[in-house]
Amino acid sequence: MFWWQSLADFLLFKEPQEPPTEFVAGAEDRQQQRQERTEKQDQKAGRDEVQPDEVRPAAQKAARDAETRETVFEMEASLSNDLDQNKKVLENVFRTDINDDPIIRVFTIGTDNPVRAMLVFYDGLSNKTIQNFAILQPLMLLSGLREDDPKRKNQTDQKTNKKQAEKSPKGNSEYFDRVKDALLPGNQVQTVTTYKEVAAAVLSGDSVLLVDGSDRALSIETKAWPNRGVQRPEVESVVRGPQEAFTEQIRINIALVRKIIRKASLITEFIKVGDMTETQCAIMYLDDVVNPAIVSEVKRRLKSIKADYVQESGLLENFIEDKHYGMAPQVLATERPDRVAANIMEGQVAIFVNGNPYVMIVPMTFFGLIQSSEDAYVRWPFGSLLRLVRWFGLGLALFLPALYIAVTTYHQEFIPTDLLLAMTGAREKVPFPTIIEVLLMEVSFELIREAGIRMPGVVGTTLGIIGALILGQAAVAANIVSPILIVIVAVTAIGGFTVPAYGLGLSVRMQRFIYILLAAVMGLFGIVVGIFLHVAFLVNLRSFGVPYMAPVAPTTGSSPDYFLRGPVWRQERRPDYLDPLRGRRQPRISRGWWRMRRKGGGGS
Repeated sequence: MFWWQSLADFLLFKEPQEPPTEFVAGAEDRQQQRQERTEKQDQKAGRDEVQPDEVRPAAQKAARDAETRETVFEMEASLSNDLDQNKKVLENVFRTDINDDPIIRVFTIGTDNPVRAMLVFYDGLSNKTIQNFAILQPLMLLSGLREDDPKRKNQTDQKTNKKQAEKSPKGNSEYFDRVKDALLPGNQVQTVTTYKEVAAAVLSGDSVLLVDGSDRALSIETKAWPNRGVQRPEVESVVRGPQEAFTEQIRINIALVRKIIRKASLITEFIKVGDMTETQCAIMYLDDVVNPAIVSEVKRRLKSIKADYVQESGLLENFIEDKHYGMAPQVLATERPDRVAANIMEGQVAIFVNGNPYVMIVPMTFFGLIQSSEDAYVRWPFGSLLRLVRWFGLGLALFLPALYIAVTTYHQEFIPTDLLLAMTGAREKVPFPTIIEVLLMEVSFELIREAGIRMPGVVGTTLGIIGALILGQAAVAANIVSPILIVIVAVTAIGGFTVPAYGLGLSVRMQRFIYILLAAVMGLFGIVVGIFLHVAFLVNLRSFGVPYMAPVAPTTGSSPDYFLRGPVWRQERRPDYLDPLRGRRQPRISRGWWRMRRKGGGGS
């Protein structure tokens, strides 16, 4: 029976037909063959009793559940004094019978009374050079532990001491302390006491050392994850300013920010997110500047996330943003360390995610999404001009196609006569109404842009340029669209590229279609209604308790650096809508030489 016959029977409410007899017989034969093969495999594996097919899945599930409960119980338990017991539990935790990545290395510490030890690590996540020369070599060859032990130094009967050490696990516990204090040159060595802590350390790239007779273990930093070096920014490139971008390594990203802000009050707190992946996240803030309520809210939201997998900052943003169904980005994601440092200095909080080259800044306002790092690196008139260009580009990207539809469809009196005659002549042979014409070109351009992103670098750039030119020329030649619309769509796309924040650019691209539909239905009145609803939504939006449209709604006496770029010496105060602990950024007269010149104390 073909699939369309089954669909027709379903739509006509017919009873399903019985399959042919030969098909049923063949299915029964195949089922019997599968059962025989399964029985042979079970007998080969040494199983005496073979369960029926209907019982086997339930039994396997029960066995897996029991094994999972046993593993969870072992993970929560404390380490044992017996090294063999610890090895057995860790082999069960890491599934070493089927998993080849974990390495459990049992060796002997080089003392006159040998002590067994065990090193646990994951192959590929840890640095083998550090393990060989900073862990194994000092313990196996250079320890001299017995001779240096002050509690054993004055003992005369060496044989008695050996017997006591063999009988009493406390002796090996003393060895554990000596190993930690004198024989491991690693810069970060921490004590762990449970199997769960051992597993977490090993999975993060560290090596864990266990000593026989001690119920403690040492987590030694040996991380060696593959990572790329610091490179130039690809999305937020600037002409003047630092040419460094974040990487996928969280420690490198934190170091890039600390290189800019060399202050002891710059705090970094690590928080693990994800029940299964336990992705390492970090928040960074200035303890003597930021509002403590903002820090508490950020930590509360991160710690309350219950999900198995949170690996990327975009996923984390969806979990912590205030409005889930709004199109306005409420978090700034940036790849530039200098921009993160500047926002931290203002009293905001940075959120790092391990494995992601973008750092999130919270709370964020709408005006902060229009700003660029380069605004601060040029003289303030030029910075203001660049910001005006961005505001103009934002308006074009959002309203230009909608205005074209409204004017050409409902309000032709707004167009000069000569231009109206030219536009009418150009659209004379176009068979589609204006709304279909605009939607066709907008969707085509979005397809070209998406295809250019997915293609390899050079091929994608070529596709974006050549594809748009050929498509536009062919559409005009075929009288599918008018030439003026090609100009409208091109200018709209260029205006969208001036938006510095990628999230805001995506939001503008989606909102543009809403304004196009409103203009097609109600003309300019529809655009005005859309603007009114849009602004009302933005005014009521908050980002971690901070008004999204601050400092305009509500109006505050904050720094003038929001719509335009004011002079840097006039920006004495930090944004007051963040309520920072230190509201003043610099004194009222920050140019000391200017005061001296006015008093006649210097200058010419």
